[in-house]
Amino acid sequence: MTDIRGDGRVRGDGSRDGGRTEDERHARWAEQEDAATAASRDIADVAAVEIITTTAVHLMSAAAVKVGLADDPERQTDLDEARKLINALAGLITAGAPEISDMHARSLRDGLRSVQLAFREASVIPDPVGKGPGEKWTGPVT
Repeated sequence: MTDIRGDGRVRGDGSRDGGRTEDERHARWAEQEDAATAASRDIADVAAVEIITTTAVHLMSAAAVKVGLADDPERQTDLDEARKLINALAGLITAGAPEISDMHARSLRDGLRSVQLAFREASVIPDPVGKGPGEKWTGPVT
């Protein structure tokens, strides 16, 4: 049997995918499935506190870049995106604080407050006090 390859040429050996045989494709799929299973097992071993704090740090870092606290603020500042990230971060910290201990929550709150203040400074038209990003969950930031 002949198959048409993606480049329009016909192979006479019945293989597709750049000359890979059916067995090679199945082996590759099995490897990918094993990797996905291993990743699932790895995430199961991570404590919830670590997942919550890592997620918060990623949100905080992205928000900091979007408010202009990065290497190239002229190109990277996007206050609409920053607002979304800060809102998500504030919600996560507020909801997760009772679960992650005061020690972790305190430093996350400090970082959140810093990006909220940076957002306020970067805004051409500042939000009213108490209406800025995340302030629904944190209260007014001044």
